[in-house]
Amino acid sequence: MMSALRGLGCPTMKGLAAALERGRVAPPFRRSQMQGHVPDEMLEGVLGELEDLSSSGMAPGHIAHMLRLLAEERAAAQAIADRVELVWSGTEVMAGASRDTAVVVQELFREARESVLIASYALDSGTKAEALFGALAKRLEAEPDLRVRLFVNVHRKHKDETAEAVLLREFADAFRDEIWPGDRLPEVFHDPRSLATDGKKRACLHAKCIVIDEDRALVTSANFTEAAHHRNIEAGVVISDTMLAHALKAQFDTLVDHGALKRVPGL
Repeated sequence: MMSALRGLGCPTMKGLAAALERGRVAPPFRRSQMQGHVPDEMLEGVLGELEDLSSSGMAPGHIAHMLRLLAEERAAAQAIADRVELVWSGTEVMAGASRDTAVVVQELFREARESVLIASYALDSGTKAEALFGALAKRLEAEPDLRVRLFVNVHRKHKDETAEAVLLREFADAFRDEIWPGDRLPEVFHDPRSLATDGKKRACLHAKCIVIDEDRALVTSANFTEAAHHRNIEAGVVISDTMLAHALKAQFDTLVDHGALKRVPGL
């Protein structure tokens, strides 16, 4: 059973602490002292706990100090919770605390001032790609200082032994003609292991995330496809945390610096 004191809100905790420090609430604790400091529906529980604490040897000042610590801890936990939002796609039935993937992605793109990092296993093309990337492509052309890096999975089909250079050239052509709806192109990177002819050595770039200005990050199961943003059931979180966003971007940058991820020629 949760402590009655822990059930109080932060302002009530602080108000009760102040009343204890000023002697307005003091042992032996009585209902008349508590009225105005504690909600009526919680009064009996709080009164009982204060009596127990006093009986165990805690002075009013000690109880007040404990209440202030509880309030500070509650405020810190709420601040952390406020930086994290659930992001969801796939059905029109959503919990009140969740937000739509497509809406969040476009919001993040609008907020970007310096850099956008996108990682996706799959990409749509044609009009679907226009809907996903159109607004960002226009911003990239209009704002010379904005940098967009895209990390994608460029793969070979099963038993396909086409030369790696040919597959990369075909992808670059398709990206310019069918995927990216703008003239100024983002920097595009891939994992060379996805093009290995030896199936035992092959791997894929399966990460799906967005990092904006090393300030906010979306980590999600959703690819950059119309189905993932609107129809599939996908789950993710958008986090407003500079340290996490910086660490996520730094991970991709480090892989590029060490040659584990390579720039797609021509993009």
